[in-house]
Amino acid sequence: MVNRDAQLYTIEGIAASLIILLTAYIVLNSTSIYTPGDSHINDMQLEVIGSDALSMMNTPVNGSAGTSALQAVIENNDSAGFNTIFSNILNNRTGATPDTIQFLANVTYVVPAGPNTGNVNTYRLNASRLLYGGEHAVRVSQWVIVDTYSPALGHDIFPECVFAQCRGKHAALVEVLLWRD
Repeated sequence: MVNRDAQLYTIEGIAASLIILLTAYIVLNSTSIYTPGDSHINDMQLEVIGSDALSMMNTPVNGSAGTSALQAVIENNDSAGFNTIFSNILNNRTGATPDTIQFLANVTYVVPAGPNTGNVNTYRLNASRLLYGGEHAVRVSQWVIVDTYSPALGHDIFPECVFAQCRGKHAALVEVLLWRD
């Protein structure tokens, strides 16, 4: 007959090796690895920053019924003013160095009257720099009610509105693409 002590040592060795293998399996599977699926958190933060910046620009000073900064920019076709205000809001930080968020803004509107009634037109409002294929951008938008006739310009803000029936309040959509440099 075979020695009973040897059999006990064999069973103990097999059990110990199974415990070691199980421990190694648990340790290796519990480590966290960054996956590209986690990048959506950065996109959501960028979207919130851009949406808040547009909302701030579209709010009249002191909550009055006056014109907001975004309305004034569109009504006066002031792309330099948009660039200054939007960049200052967007890239503001509590630290010493500003953030590096880039943007490209467009205004989209429907022609209210005339031979092109109902056409949807878009024009570039401003861009901090051009968007290339490598950057990952998110889109934010804000509806703005504008007066289509600008006394500062002396004509309608939309080029297709050469008729008096175009004048009055009209909705325009400001869309901004945001990405980090």
